[in-house]
Amino acid sequence: MKITVRPLSGADFDAAIPNLANLRIRVFRAWPYLYDGNLAYEERYLARFRNADRAFLAAAFDGGKIVGAATAAPMTGEAAEFRKPFEQDGYDVSRIFYFAESLLLPEFRGQGVGHRFFDARETHARSFGSYTHAAFCSVVRPDDHPLKPHDHHPLDGFWRKRGYEKLAGVTTSYAWKDVGEADESSKTMQFWMKQL
Repeated sequence: MKITVRPLSGADFDAAIPNLANLRIRVFRAWPYLYDGNLAYEERYLARFRNADRAFLAAAFDGGKIVGAATAAPMTGEAAEFRKPFEQDGYDVSRIFYFAESLLLPEFRGQGVGHRFFDARETHARSFGSYTHAAFCSVVRPDDHPLKPHDHHPLDGFWRKRGYEKLAGVTTSYAWKDVGEADESSKTMQFWMKQL
């Protein structure tokens, strides 16, 4: 079946939150995030995209089932961990749109949905006429991590094909509980950016 991608807002967004929360937990549990999430936190996290000014969420559907999602919001509304590295490097965060995540179940990858997610978010960011850049971050894991799959292919090539470049030295730390951990631990996150 053909995968459809469409923005969600209002009642449609509200109805989708439980499915989106489950999707985040399932996708982020895999390498490289290894995130041991919980539904209550995820539902609270997603609700901010329902109410935040200029925030955006698009979902990918296989028939009526949500199989992927992508979110974005102005960098000015993001947590300090995400804003500060840009502020310290001299960027005007009021001109940056932050692409928080792009999630897709493994069986639906390789069909162009990732490109459609980026297209939708970039179009949304450009629609305001005030944002000059889009940015996102990805977790940095050691190459010798014991849970790294032998067949893992990093997404760097895909991101570069989209016009994003790794920002040398622009990183942050963010904490979550890994699968198998008793407590949260801090992870390094590498920022990527593209001029809109």
